[in-house]
Amino acid sequence: MDKTVRTRAENKFYGDKSRKLDAQVGFFGATMMVMGGIVGSGIFINPYVVAQLARTPSAILGAWVLGGALALAGAFIWAELAARLPKVGGQYAYLCEAYHPIVGFLYGWVSLLVISAGGTAAVAVTFAYYYQDLAGPVIPAKTVAIGVVLLLAVVNCFGVRLASGVQSILMIARIAAIGLLVVSGAWFAASHRASPGLQRVEPWHALPSHQLSLSELSIFCAALIPVMFAYGGWQTSSYIAEEIRDSRRKLPLAILAGVACVILLYVSVNIIYVRVLGPSGLAETSTPASAVARAVFGGRGAAWIASAIALSALGFLSQSALTYPRMYYAMANDGLLPGIFSSIGPEARVPVAAILLQAFVTIVVIGLGSFEQILSYVVVMDWLFFGLTACSIFVFRARERKQLTQRTAMHSPDLGAAAAWRVPLHPWTTTIFAVTSGMIVVNTIYKYPRNAGVAVCILFAGIPCYFLMRRGKRLTARDR
Repeated sequence: MDKTVRTRAENKFYGDKSRKLDAQVGFFGATMMVMGGIVGSGIFINPYVVAQLARTPSAILGAWVLGGALALAGAFIWAELAARLPKVGGQYAYLCEAYHPIVGFLYGWVSLLVISAGGTAAVAVTFAYYYQDLAGPVIPAKTVAIGVVLLLAVVNCFGVRLASGVQSILMIARIAAIGLLVVSGAWFAASHRASPGLQRVEPWHALPSHQLSLSELSIFCAALIPVMFAYGGWQTSSYIAEEIRDSRRKLPLAILAGVACVILLYVSVNIIYVRVLGPSGLAETSTPASAVARAVFGGRGAAWIASAIALSALGFLSQSALTYPRMYYAMANDGLLPGIFSSIGPEARVPVAAILLQAFVTIVVIGLGSFEQILSYVVVMDWLFFGLTACSIFVFRARERKQLTQRTAMHSPDLGAAAAWRVPLHPWTTTIFAVTSGMIVVNTIYKYPRNAGVAVCILFAGIPCYFLMRRGKRLTARDR
């Protein structure tokens, strides 16, 4: 009797671990989530880095178009993986299934301590700085950053439908802000053709009049690195696969639609940056969106773009609070994290403990003030596991061929749903994406060997933790 009462009390507080997540997110919400994982504050700031390396309009736009093509190749890979394994945890589940649970655990380990913690903390502080620009420095930036992380964690604890709705509203607002910037910038460029800045812009179709040297190609490849960082993030939508209705069909379509829409937004806004500011003007300003807004709207433009950047940062934080905890929930379900993180709230049917874990780690990083340094670790880990995940397609395809051979021998035509969605032009597109991921990792290690070394140390520190968790799971099972 006491055990029964204790179990009910625990379920009331922590939630019932035997209950599953509810599928309450539709195609539109999933698409907004894909876009929300990609579009952050960077598109308003980072294109100047690309312009500093690729000095002509054709090279600048070429970098964003080529980066979009690589992102689309990644989207097709994740679409096939989502169709094959529509499981909570997404990329974590793909790595566990394709290779070994330790590979999935290490991805979740660095996601918790490096990727999500560093990225989310940095964006939270970015939001705080722009909030102070608008409201004044009444509240310290760290307090604002911690407050917004806690607020979004609380929102997510009330259910996936509410959290997805908030995320969709914030994404629509971001699309509207970028759309306004594109339309107003295009109008300004059309009505100010005599502007000195605009006169410097060569025709978009102009190509180099000489053969490209190896050094120029190397510089162009370097320009692709910040572009690929800006396009990253579509994978996080796969973490909530079990909460998407008919996810085997809708999640792949949402990934492709979301990435395609982001490519359109990114290329359009970069056309405006170059058209209004010129390549040299874009390279000289670290805030191109503010420069365009100031040119179009005057002094009011700075306040407007500050609001847009703050809103974009808030949307990214909302998406992170919604997606990453599902991976920790999946890890706890597999016995790779303490069992409390696999519990589901009795009313909202969401992994409350995992959501609070994500918020806690982010707040610790904000409090330490080391988020700038941690961000330099993120690159190596994120793209290392991107490449590994892309290569998992080869593993699943090989298993499928083996299954086909066995079923043919048994005269059984049923291949299941695994082959329902395929990466086009595989293995070429998959190989290009995997090789590009590896090049980004190698280039980052070359440029930042000390930070990359710290990231690798954090990765390897997860190995003994994995075996400790596995041992704890075996002991718990034996005691039962």
